[in-house]
Amino acid sequence: MIESTPNPTLTTTSYLDEPESIGAWFIRLLKGILVGIGFILPGLSGGVLAVIFRIYDPIIRFLAKPFHRFGRNVMYFIPIAIGMGIGVLLFSIVVEAAFGRFSAQFICLFIGFVVGTFPSLFRQAGKQGRTIVHWILMGIAAVVIFIIMVAGNSLALNVSPNILVWVMSGALIGLGVIVPGMSPSNFLIYFGLYDKMASGIAALDLTVIIPLVIGLFACVLLLAKGAAWAFDNYYGGMYHFILGMVVGSSLAIFPAVVFPSFNTEGLAAQGLSMGPAVAFAIALFVVGTLASWAFSRLEDRVSVQREALEASVHS
Repeated sequence: MIESTPNPTLTTTSYLDEPESIGAWFIRLLKGILVGIGFILPGLSGGVLAVIFRIYDPIIRFLAKPFHRFGRNVMYFIPIAIGMGIGVLLFSIVVEAAFGRFSAQFICLFIGFVVGTFPSLFRQAGKQGRTIVHWILMGIAAVVIFIIMVAGNSLALNVSPNILVWVMSGALIGLGVIVPGMSPSNFLIYFGLYDKMASGIAALDLTVIIPLVIGLFACVLLLAKGAAWAFDNYYGGMYHFILGMVVGSSLAIFPAVVFPSFNTEGLAAQGLSMGPAVAFAIALFVVGTLASWAFSRLEDRVSVQREALEASVHS
C-alpha cells in the first residue's frame, strides 16, 4: 500500500526562506532558461527539467496556493519566469537554424542533463522509504510513456492552426509541466504544429503567443492543486511515477528522435559522416551528464547544509 501520510517537508515553503543573493538570482534565471528550452525541445519535457533543477515543487506549491506569501513568491519566481521566456524565445529563433542541423546531438546533450541528475532524483524519491509498489509504479510509468512516444512518432497528422488550436497547444505544454516526462513538443510535431509554433514565437506573433500562454496557465492552474495534494499525501508514489516517466521518455527519445537523424538524409543535412555525427552526439551526452551530475552534487551539498542549519536553529 502506498503511503498516504502528509509529508511535512513538502507542505512547507522553505524555498522562500533561502538567503537571497545575486548568485542565487542568476542560478534561478539559468534554470528557467533551460526549462523554457525543454518546453519546446522535441523529445524533452519542461516538467522533467523543472524536477531536475528542483523548481518543480516550488512551482506547484505557488500555483496551488498563489496568494500564500504572494510577494515573496513573486520575487522568487521572477528570474525563473524571465529565464523561461528567454529559453522559449531564443530556442524558437534558432530551431530552424543551427539547432535544426544538429538536433540529434543537442538532444543528446539534454538527455545527458537528465541522466546526470537521476541518482539525486532517485535518492530524493526514496527519502520516505521505497516499497515494491513504488518499483512497480515506476516500471509501469516508464513502459507506458515509452510506448506512447515511440508509437506516436509514426503519426503524421496536419492540423490547421487557429486560436482554439493554439489554446489547446498551450494546454498541452501546461500538461507537460504538471506531468514530467511527457514531451508536448513531440505531440505538436505529430499534429504538424511544432514548426508553425516556433516560427510564430520567433516572429513575436501575438495571435500565436497569447493563446499559447492562456492555454498553458489555464491547464497548470487547474491541475496544480491536484498535483500538490498528491505530493503531500503520496510522496513516494508520485516521485516514483515521475521517475518512471523520466526514464521512459528519455529512452524513447533515441528511437523516436535521435536514431532517425543518422540516416542518409539526416547525415547529409548535418554535413557529417556517420562516425563524426555519432561521436559528436556521444560527446555532448557526456558533457551534459557530467555537468548535471556536478550541479546536482552541489545542490545536494547545499541542501544538506541548509537542513543542518535549520535543525540547529530549531534545536
